[in-house]
Amino acid sequence: MESNYGFVKMTSSEFISWIQSQRIARTIITVQQHHTWSPNYTHFNGRNHFERQIAMKNHHIRNNGWSDIGQHFTSFPDGTIVTGRSLEATPACIYGANRDSICIEHLGNFDVGGDTMTNAHRLAIIQMNAALCDKFRLPVSTFSIIYHHWFELSTGKRNNGTGGNKSCPGTDFFGGNKVDDCMTNFLPFVQQQMQRTAIPSLSDSIEKYIVVTAGSLNIRTDAKGSASKVRNRDAAQLGAILRVYGESNGWYKISSSQSHWVYGKFTLDVQRATVNANVLRVRSGPGTEFSIVDNLMKSEEVFISTLKGEWAKISLEEKWLSKSFLNFR
Repeated sequence: MESNYGFVKMTSSEFISWIQSQRIARTIITVQQHHTWSPNYTHFNGRNHFERQIAMKNHHIRNNGWSDIGQHFTSFPDGTIVTGRSLEATPACIYGANRDSICIEHLGNFDVGGDTMTNAHRLAIIQMNAALCDKFRLPVSTFSIIYHHWFELSTGKRNNGTGGNKSCPGTDFFGGNKVDDCMTNFLPFVQQQMQRTAIPSLSDSIEKYIVVTAGSLNIRTDAKGSASKVRNRDAAQLGAILRVYGESNGWYKISSSQSHWVYGKFTLDVQRATVNANVLRVRSGPGTEFSIVDNLMKSEEVFISTLKGEWAKISLEEKWLSKSFLNFR
């Protein structure tokens, strides 16, 4: 591994071990796939990983007005992987669909007629997606691994690429950017990689889920404000969904194996739920008279913070769902 500009560069095999060692408070339910389009393969010389990554960070901050680089990881043509923004931070990659997500940018233009993906790059993309599914106990499906192309650019609604969408991660990304292309040409390779290590079941010791309501919430070594902050672990960010394994004097234990605690005053209980309708309309308020702001597909997961009559509110967002089309865990 090598570090520069605050980023870490690693091989895909190093990434598999590295991601397993990371302690991440945020609950992850989706892994996003993107291509950079520009820069592409012509901008990569085999040595300028860090230069390309810092250039993207500067562009995102100066041109987009973001606080950091948009993605958590970038994969490169030689099969190496470079870290981006903190894993505790929500990505800035799919408008309206960044909650509870990890974002990967694959350097290159993978539209038809663009770059021809190298074998090393192809293998790294498969391995890192399998490693992330393993780390976060995600099923290998089109609800856990998602393409930017499936979300309408202006609204963030998932329409599976039927109109008003970017081509990202490319019209020739593993044979295409449609849902069927993903299911036929990409997910089977991720599944084969996953079979080498079975996904562990969710721990029965999880008591509940909470959402962070403070801008930044420190993680401490004991259930008291005077306890020291946990080293080598970023604070949990606003909107992050945390898993709770125990409670003490208003504090929540957020690790099953370590003494890592957050103060409950700056959190709100949420319930994990799965959509049971083929397409579920998301509205700006608790009623059919409110405008439609998003669509969710069957089997997508959400975290519900408020119930109001027959309506349920998604976490800290002003997005409401009909409660009858949700299965609560």
